[in-house]
Parts: sequence; C-alpha cells; structure tokens
Amino acid sequence: MANFFRKKSIEQANKITEVERFKLKRELGSLQLLLYVLGATIGAGIFVLPGTTAALHAGPGVVVSFLIGGLVTIAVGLAYVEFAAMAPVAGSAYTYSYIALGEIIAWIIGWDLLLEFIVISSTVAVGWSGYVNSFLQSVGIHLPGVLTKDIAHGGIVNLPAVAGWLIVAWIAMSGIKNVGRSNMLFTAAKVGAIILFLAIGTFHVNPINWTPFTPFGWSGVMAGAALVFFAFTGFDGVTTVMEEVKNPQKTIPKALIGGLSVLTLIYALVALVLTGIVPFPELDVPNPTVYALQSVGIQWGGAIIAVSVIFGLLATMIANTTSATRVLFAMSRDGLLPERIAQTNKKTGVPVLSTIIVVGTGILLSGFLSIGELAEFANIGGLTAFALTTVSVVVLRYTRPDQPRIFKVPALWLVATVGVGGCIVLIFSLPLFTIVRFMIWLALGLVIYIGYGYKHAKMGSENENL
Repeated sequence: MANFFRKKSIEQANKITEVERFKLKRELGSLQLLLYVLGATIGAGIFVLPGTTAALHAGPGVVVSFLIGGLVTIAVGLAYVEFAAMAPVAGSAYTYSYIALGEIIAWIIGWDLLLEFIVISSTVAVGWSGYVNSFLQSVGIHLPGVLTKDIAHGGIVNLPAVAGWLIVAWIAMSGIKNVGRSNMLFTAAKVGAIILFLAIGTFHVNPINWTPFTPFGWSGVMAGAALVFFAFTGFDGVTTVMEEVKNPQKTIPKALIGGLSVLTLIYALVALVLTGIVPFPELDVPNPTVYALQSVGIQWGGAIIAVSVIFGLLATMIANTTSATRVLFAMSRDGLLPERIAQTNKKTGVPVLSTIIVVGTGILLSGFLSIGELAEFANIGGLTAFALTTVSVVVLRYTRPDQPRIFKVPALWLVATVGVGGCIVLIFSLPLFTIVRFMIWLALGLVIYIGYGYKHAKMGSENENL
C-alpha cells in the first residue's frame, strides 16, 4: 500500500524535461504568459454568469461574490508561484502533488485537472455557440433549433459549439508559438469588449439599482461566490506550459500574481456597472453585458461587444485546451497512462494524440450538455486542485526545507488557511448532485489507476526509468 504514495523528487521532475522524445519548445515570453492567464480565465464566467448570479443568488452583492472568489484565487495563486519556481515542468498541480503528496494523490489531481480544463473549454464552447447563433440571427441566418441546443433542451447537437472546437483544434495542432499568438489576438478582443462596456456603461449607472445590496442575504453572496468562481478557473493552466516558457522562474510569478490581481479588479467593476445599469431581477439573460447596453439604447455598443466576445471566448478555449493536453502529456510521460499519448511532433512540438483525445472529449461534452451542468462541474474540479496544491506547498516546506526557493509564500499559514478553507467552503456551497457526480468521476479514475497506472508508472520508490 505504501507504494501508492511513492514520490517524485524535484530533481527527477526537472530531469525528465530533457528527454528528447518528450521535449517541448520554449517559445512563450512574459507578455504572452500574462495574456495566457487572462486568456484562460476571462470567458463565459464574466460574459454570462454575472447576470444569472445577480438575479438568482446575490443581487448587487455579486460584486462581493467576485471579490471573495478573487481573494481565494490569489491565495491559491501564491502557492502555485512557489511551486512553479521550484519545479518549472509541465503538469501543474499534478506534478506538484506527485512531488509532495505521492503518486495516488497525483493521479487524483491529474484526473481532476483533466476534468477541469476540458469542462472549462466545453462550457465556453457552449457560451460561444450562443453568441455566434445570436450574431447569425442578426444577419438573417437562422440555424435549426435542433442544431444549436443540447439534448435536454430539445436539440440533437450543438453544432456551433462543435465548430468552435474544430477551430481550436486547428490552432492547437499548429504549435505553441501559434497558440501564444492567437491567444494574444483573441484576448485583446475580449479585454477590449470589457473596457468598452465599462467606458459606456459607467455613464448609465443608476445607484438606486444597488439597493438592496444583498437581497438574498450573505448566504446568497456565498452561493454566488461558489458560482462565479468559474470566472477564475483556468488560471492554473499557465503552470501546465512551464516547459514552454522562457526563463520560467522569473516569468511565472509576474504573470500569475499580476494576472489574478487584474482579473479580480476587472470582474468586480463589471459586476458593479452591470447591476448599476439594470435592476438585478432582470439580469437572468445569456448575454448580460450586451443586454445592459441595449436596455439603455446603446445598440451599436452591444453589437461590438457581441462580436468581440465571439473572438475573445476562443482564447479561453485555446488556453484551457492547451492546459488539458499538457496535463495528459505529463501523466502519460510518467507512465500512468500509455506513453504514446506523450510523444510530441518533432516539427511543432505538439503532443498530437493528447490533443486529439482532449478535443474529441470536448466535442462530446459541449455538443450534448448544457452550460449550467458544465460550469458547476468545472468549479468543483478547480477548487479541489487548488486546495491540494496549497496543501502540497505546506508539506514541502517541512519535508524539503533545504530546497532553494526563488519565491516563498509570505505568511504561509494565513495564506494556506484562506486558500484551503475558502476552497472547502465554496465546494460545499455547490449543489449536492454536482459533488456526487464529481465523486463518481474520481472513482472511475481510481479504477483506471489501479488497473493500469500503478502497474505501468515509471516512478519507483527510489528512481525512475526514463
């Protein structure tokens, strides 16, 4: 039983990055990485969820919901920075838990991260589909309802969502340099949409709409925080591309902490302006930012934002799809899944089979499930990974005090308490059915680990056969 908890040393984790058949290309710089954080996180969470959350859970208090989510995320982000600076390798929380907590925990986290990143991309694909369908209708093109809805809502397949996945697959297969360039372009589009909304919307705010500020009480604010936390999931994806970053020990801390601080501020401002323009009971709509501007007669502003979001949401899909493929790559490289999945194309440096598996799974999820079902599933996956990564940093402070640390989390116990405690509170604020489905997913993963991963893992108790 003890072998289930065999650990990988930091030295072993760093060494395997030099094996030629598993080698990735270092192409990403500081600006690209900062935009990767923004690209991975700014998505359906801010363009779709603030309205629904305000209308059904928190009212104008959704602003506080976003601040709570941001506080927890920044606390967790500090833990990711400390680990990433010590072990700049692909795999994110999977690799970190392999080093600190042991193989079976690493498997659980890796399996969990696959769920998180694929479901985030799938959720965004469904949101992207809604914006594309609205745009097509505005120019006189009407797709049959059975080709734009999930099965539960009377459809056969969500065809625009599938089309979005095919675009992302084409970009992902072309190499990390093109992924970085595309992400920069698409992220600029959605950041531009947010700036436009704030610039126009601020002049149409009616402070009366902020009263009462917490109509559902503080329990509603916390329920809202659990839901809008989806807007922060995906930031950890930046640590899955560590082996493709130039000078990662210096670049990662700047990108993560800077990106998360900017995100929290942006989200709170959008929620504040949104609930100031439109009375919160009216915000249960799929495109609240567009609806808000149209409600005050700014039709052109709504149209520009809609088009920007169509391009911008692709950045979220690209970043999280790339993150999922790198986690799958890392797990396969360690032998927990078939090694062939980790082999990279010599020309592009892309793990091709890993990308095909992720995209294929995403097409199935977004083609047939609703955005609500997907968003809740993504939240619980991210929260679990965040909590265990923070625990890993605490454990490693005591088990490897000799390890050089370029960055150390300040006031570790306070930050860890906020990070882990916040994640646990938000997990239990989610619907029970979501928690049950997540446990079923983890159980399926353990069956695969015991049946295949444990027997084929390259990690021995003392050394690793590359």
